[in-house]
Amino acid sequence: MALDKPYLDVPGTTVFDAEQSRKGYWLNQFCMSLMQAGNRERFRYGERAYLDEWAMTEAQKQAVLARDLNRCIALGGNIYFLVKIGATDGVSVQRMVSTMSGMDEQEYRRMMLAGGRSIEGNRYLHEQTGQGKSH
Repeated sequence: MALDKPYLDVPGTTVFDAEQSRKGYWLNQFCMSLMQAGNRERFRYGERAYLDEWAMTEAQKQAVLARDLNRCIALGGNIYFLVKIGATDGVSVQRMVSTMSGMDEQEYRRMMLAGGRSIEGNRYLHEQTGQGKSH
């Protein structure tokens, strides 16, 4: 039985729920493996070979190789685990998140210091189209 998920009506938002957790289990386990120095070294030495040791989907592997964090999240990745890829690459969380927003790091920093992103364009889908659920 599918659960009612009103949060699916929020554009650009992926909630890490039980379904996402199941979908991203091996992707997130891979990320957690990067907490060990030896695994980070193995990943840096041969990214594809290391990824192939994990029961991830090909789409998940490609998203990691491309460092496409939005795609990783859509495929079940949890940002708290995904930041371990950035740490392995020597990339700050701020830089990682800026790539997810389509901004460079300085633009992202300025936006956050100015109070964050505008609500415009970030409303419920039914508010944008006039269709869908009402809350």
